[in-house]
Amino acid sequence: MMEKTELPKPLTFDEIRKKYGSARNVNIQHREKLTRLDKIALWITVHVGSMGFFIIIFVWTILWMGWNTLGPMEMRFDPYPAFVLWLFASNVLQIFLMPLIMIGQNLQSRHAELRSEQDFLIDKRAELEIESILMHLENQNEIMLKILSHIQKSAENEK
Repeated sequence: MMEKTELPKPLTFDEIRKKYGSARNVNIQHREKLTRLDKIALWITVHVGSMGFFIIIFVWTILWMGWNTLGPMEMRFDPYPAFVLWLFASNVLQIFLMPLIMIGQNLQSRHAELRSEQDFLIDKRAELEIESILMHLENQNEIMLKILSHIQKSAENEK
């Protein structure tokens, strides 16, 4: 007769749900926790880090330097070659944007961390569900082998 091996009891769906809960939308959760200043910092980070902003700065620089190099002498307001006013304005813009971009990147990093934690929980839950299904299949396989063995013994006894 076949030895009975005791397989661990598979977790039920309710047990898995109780342990891990249902999936939540961390994007909404993150968005709801943002303050008005956080939203402004994120908006600036997203828009300053775009090609559109780069093109605006590039065109602004070309126009500024072009006007102050090629424009009528009496209308030039930032003389070539120093462009002191342009350097000052550019530096002020950079000084204000740098901390705002860093704040926005920190917020984006926190959001990414929340998403990765949620992904881990979902993966862990899926792993438990798969293990539970595999244990269930192994139990079914063991039962089917016992039934087959019983049928074979019955057939041999009839002969």
